Amino acid sequence: MTEPPEASAEAAQPTPGARTGSAGAPGSDGPTSPTGSTGPTGSRSVTGRATAAGVIVSALLILAIVLGSRLLENFDSALLPYAVATVFLAFGVAYRYTVWVSAPGARRLFKQGWRSFFSVANFRKAPTALPRMIATYLGFQKFLGARSHARWAAHQLIFWGCVLAALITFPLTWGWFTFTSDSGSGPGYEMRIWGFKIIGFDSLDFLGWLMFHGLDIAAVLVIPGASYFLWRRMRDRGAITGQRFAYDLVPLIALIVISVTGLLLTFSSLFLHGGGYEFLAVLHMVSVVFTLIYIPFGKFFHIVQRPAAVGMQLFKYTARQDEEVFACRRCEEPIDTGPYVENLRGTMRDLSLDFDEWAEYCPRCKRVLRGSAYLSQVKKGYK
Repeated sequence: MTEPPEASAEAAQPTPGARTGSAGAPGSDGPTSPTGSTGPTGSRSVTGRATAAGVIVSALLILAIVLGSRLLENFDSALLPYAVATVFLAFGVAYRYTVWVSAPGARRLFKQGWRSFFSVANFRKAPTALPRMIATYLGFQKFLGARSHARWAAHQLIFWGCVLAALITFPLTWGWFTFTSDSGSGPGYEMRIWGFKIIGFDSLDFLGWLMFHGLDIAAVLVIPGASYFLWRRMRDRGAITGQRFAYDLVPLIALIVISVTGLLLTFSSLFLHGGGYEFLAVLHMVSVVFTLIYIPFGKFFHIVQRPAAVGMQLFKYTARQDEEVFACRRCEEPIDTGPYVENLRGTMRDLSLDFDEWAEYCPRCKRVLRGSAYLSQVKKGYK
């Protein structure tokens, strides 16, 4: 590691403890709100846009339900609470997503991600980069394996179980999927999507068993994964220190309750001749509806945020392909890609944090400079 001469290093470094940037500069309107807008007017405009986005998305979903169920001909009224919950889910996701991308940092990353996604030059340089990142970052989440193999395995169980459950539950709830039988009670069934026949199957063979027990399979996947994380949050000192009941524990409990009550419904119908089925059905419905409404406003929202991170990963990957790596101004060790560092500096300027030059230093050098500032400017006052 090369160390630049002291004179040049000191000239290149910002004065520890000093604030640099645009604060107080001509044309500055003062500090901005967290959304990047000045004062309450900007906050109201973000709220208005988010509300409009939520209403539009909810209306589109209602229209899709009506049309996809053939003007509600295939819609099951018994599933109405689930359908209403998905409409609230659509509103909440659109509302919070709009608020999220209105913040300067998220907005910059969002734009850079889409710019990288639609870049023809990026596609020519790395045509397989995007599908590979979708598979490894979204599907198999390899970044979790670097932390713990057990956490990765548990997260995979939850992820694939929830994906399977969503692929089955949402279309059935909206009346897009229907299972019909000429005899009324099987064993021959037809699966239809939007009223069009897709496949015929016998409920007594293996394919038929999979069709009717897909949600049970999803529950079997989710229960051990959610139980592991719940156990870890009860035992791990590091997890206990910062956890919050409503944010960290409620989602895991909700997943377990949904999965267990779903399995008990199958157990009741197969072995108890329907005993306790009505109570279990109500309990299952309440837990599902609560979880769907909870998604936009709790920890589950990271499910919606995660795909946006793929665009940012693509942005950084393509910059590395061009060898645009930014080196620390003090120790000259690589920090990250040049465009990413500049993007971070721009976000700091948008937020009027006024220390954007510190983004040009590695974490170790930042600690060294903070220590030097303490020794030279703070501790000398305590003689």
